[in-house]
Amino acid sequence: MRTSRSLVRSGLTVTAAALPLALAVQPAVARTSGISVSTTGSTVSVVTSACTQINGSWGTAALLNSGQASFAQGRQVALSGTAASQSAAWSGVSPGTYTVVVMCSNGSTAGTQSVIVSTPVAPTPTPTPTASPSRGVMGGLGGAARDYGPVAMGVGGALVGAGVIAAAWFLRRRSKPYRL
Repeated sequence: MRTSRSLVRSGLTVTAAALPLALAVQPAVARTSGISVSTTGSTVSVVTSACTQINGSWGTAALLNSGQASFAQGRQVALSGTAASQSAAWSGVSPGTYTVVVMCSNGSTAGTQSVIVSTPVAPTPTPTPTASPSRGVMGGLGGAARDYGPVAMGVGGALVGAGVIAAAWFLRRRSKPYRL
């Protein structure tokens, strides 16, 4: 029983030591593509440093949709740039899944990579500050915005007061029918 426990422990130790090595090797495999593809809206661009210039040409990049099988069928663009970096771009690309293939001028393939072009997102409207009303909100019947003076307010107050007095006199008189 002791032997099996030590074997399990040593097996876990070997696995724990080998896992970082396996993870370190995987990014190196991903780097062998030699190209980097990116999308911005309906524009697809590719960058590479794997090609060398021969007779004034760096090479050609092709954008293939899902129905195209060969390099010649895709939308081809000549690579431009310097010895450190070459690039190509396609604009007006409709949404979908595409494959980008880069062929150097010496006939070798610099890399192949798939890219998904999504529908452009409508920009979110940003609120803009506006001037607030100088006198605040004008409430009232129909949203009236007229400011009445002190005379009109006094006359209105007198009419309301007269109505209250008249209503009290009428109700008092009605409760005692024998008085005139």
